[in-house]
Amino acid sequence: MLTVEENELLTKIDNDAPMAELMRQHWTPVCLIEEVAEPDGKPLRVEALGRSYALFRDTEGRLGLLDELCPHRKASLVLGRNEDCGLRCLYHGWKFDVDGNCVAMSSEPDESPLHGKVKHRSYPVREWGGFVWAWLDTERAAPEFEPPAFAPTEDTPIAILKIRIPANWAQITEGQIDSAHSSSLHSSDMVPARVKGASADQKSWYRPSTDKSPRMQTQTTPYGFHYAAIRKPIKNAATHHYLRITEYVAPYTSLIPPNNAYNVATVIVPISDEESHFHFIAWGNRDTPSTEFWRKFTFARPGIDLDEKWRPLRTMDNDFMQDRNRMKLGNFSGIEGIPNQDIAMWVSMGARVDRSTDLLGASDLAIVEFRRLMSDAARRVAEGGAAIGTEDPRVPHVSISSKEGVYPKDVDWRTLGQDDQQVSAAE
Repeated sequence: MLTVEENELLTKIDNDAPMAELMRQHWTPVCLIEEVAEPDGKPLRVEALGRSYALFRDTEGRLGLLDELCPHRKASLVLGRNEDCGLRCLYHGWKFDVDGNCVAMSSEPDESPLHGKVKHRSYPVREWGGFVWAWLDTERAAPEFEPPAFAPTEDTPIAILKIRIPANWAQITEGQIDSAHSSSLHSSDMVPARVKGASADQKSWYRPSTDKSPRMQTQTTPYGFHYAAIRKPIKNAATHHYLRITEYVAPYTSLIPPNNAYNVATVIVPISDEESHFHFIAWGNRDTPSTEFWRKFTFARPGIDLDEKWRPLRTMDNDFMQDRNRMKLGNFSGIEGIPNQDIAMWVSMGARVDRSTDLLGASDLAIVEFRRLMSDAARRVAEGGAAIGTEDPRVPHVSISSKEGVYPKDVDWRTLGQDDQQVSAAE
């Protein structure tokens, strides 16, 4: 468990908290490209790390990210007119281009000294891997954008679902790096089978193990940490292990062990202390599903499973639409969709968990490592140090990958992928 002080460092995002300052030293995925696809379209309110912004695509297709409130009288620019290469505030007609320059002041006389001098705060943005990324640090110049591990190239196949969740970022991230829970919570969707490695079809995911009590090993890395969940495989259990190796790339990304059809990742971006945007991603292979199929498969379709603000229709008030009759017939959770099963657990904990009172076991080793790593990282930032993942030695994110498979017991999981001569997965 953590102390109350450590839990505050880990979970607090509002009011310039150290964790928010840490995150601002990284490029932040602030929305999906599909949300701002239309030139001169509706401006988007972006909420991230305790602050609000106005994002718009101008007449020429350029993106501009500005502080939400107009510098004149503080009305919201999200309500403004997006026209003629600028965002015009409805209140007095002040208009800003994508760089924050005030290019028109309808309420001011032609001779006003304000003309040509007013500049609103704007933020560098990049489009990559289905996301709009922003540099939100106002104290440091934006470094060169680095492609994320789940989109190493501009044409990487990718499918993303997005859900706005009333829960703190840390308890959601802990769910992504907790391999043990999948053998219970997701057991009706992640089915033990006599397969060589993790597999997927249009109905379920399959794993070569019935072991519900994995043994955990962790290792700190320059970008965060990784760990192995070690299980007994269905075949060759006396001589082999079934390994699932998860990578945490601080502060936003977890790389989940892949299946035979595509890779899996999650990206969690805090909105406030008590809300987060959760993104569940399939990527990387020619068999990567379409976005439409991915959202249908996971029961995360806008307009069907989610409202227009990406909020789930399954809530605590309706018990996440849990079907007890299906449970009686053998379905473990009674909740449709792997992400929705997770969300039910995260939200049921309360918006922000008090980690000074929870009880951890042997299978929670990765959780312990995450809490230690990130509370210490926030403390370093509070003391004036650099954010985790920004110092040398740097590891290119595109070189980081999660792994899984059945391997001989003498294989060291930490070296997998480092040696082309490494023993391959067991037949």
